[in-house]
Amino acid sequence: MTYVTNNDVQAWLGTQAYIKLTDDSGSGTADETKVDEARFGAEGEANSYLATRYKVPVDVSSEPEIEAVLRSFLLDLVSYRLHSRRPPVPDDIARRRDEAVTWLSRVSSGMVQLPSALAVQENSALGIVGRAVGPDREMTRKKLKDL
Repeated sequence: MTYVTNNDVQAWLGTQAYIKLTDDSGSGTADETKVDEARFGAEGEANSYLATRYKVPVDVSSEPEIEAVLRSFLLDLVSYRLHSRRPPVPDDIARRRDEAVTWLSRVSSGMVQLPSALAVQENSALGIVGRAVGPDREMTRKKLKDL
């Protein structure tokens, strides 16, 4: 399952930039192999963050909000990868890539949750997750200090 397609990338960048960033031979047409490389690399990068919490690839078929947010950040990552083939990378493109990586790292750490009406399937490869149950602790540092 992919989060974005080459057509999505072309629509995001515009046809002229899409061709300019991938046409190494000067043929005047986009090299789809270069777009695939950038897209698969960006999806792998995103999945490396998401996999710390969720089963990847994340199933976005029934969650349009997750699909929209992942698509937006993935397109920023793909755009950066394609622009980095023709340095210098514009500041706006680099900033958007940094924002995407920051968001993904926050999802990975649990500071940000994926916007979903249903629970997103957790990564079962991570093993059993321990959760504390029962009453609050009776002996805490603060309580002991007050004695």
